[in-house]
Amino acid sequence: MYRNTEDFISDWNASAKGTLKVMQAIPNDKMDVAIVDGHNSLGWLSWHLVGVAGAFGHFAGLQIPAPGPNMKQPETMAEIIEAYEKVMEAYKVEVSALTAEQLVEEVSAFGGMMKRGQLLRVLVDHQTHHRGQMTVLLRQSGLTVPPVMGPTQEMQ
Repeated sequence: MYRNTEDFISDWNASAKGTLKVMQAIPNDKMDVAIVDGHNSLGWLSWHLVGVAGAFGHFAGLQIPAPGPNMKQPETMAEIIEAYEKVMEAYKVEVSALTAEQLVEEVSAFGGMMKRGQLLRVLVDHQTHHRGQMTVLLRQSGLTVPPVMGPTQEMQ
């Protein structure tokens, strides 16, 4: 749980930069790659991270420019990346305006109540979870896995 905005922004910057690197490693012709047919694809996971960031922001009372749940996935990674970059910046701006008191306020999220700072922690964890799935799919596709939290096999 975050109790000050600086800690969130530091974690968010690192996490979002890593996620952006992974998205940038996905060529348009690999957007449909999934572990098996019918599972989450690289394109779907990327777009999901953009869209769900809006939901988390909504629950936290933040103005995050993300697509609604029924907005169709773009056809190119460039469009997804552009939307994600807007989300990245919006979180930095919006959270920097919060006070320590607001971070411990209870907000309604996912059918229950949780502290705003806890919700922001779950946002980062959720993104990390899906980014890990994406790196596995990149490797299975024969694509280069970018360094996110240290060197990758491709860099050695």
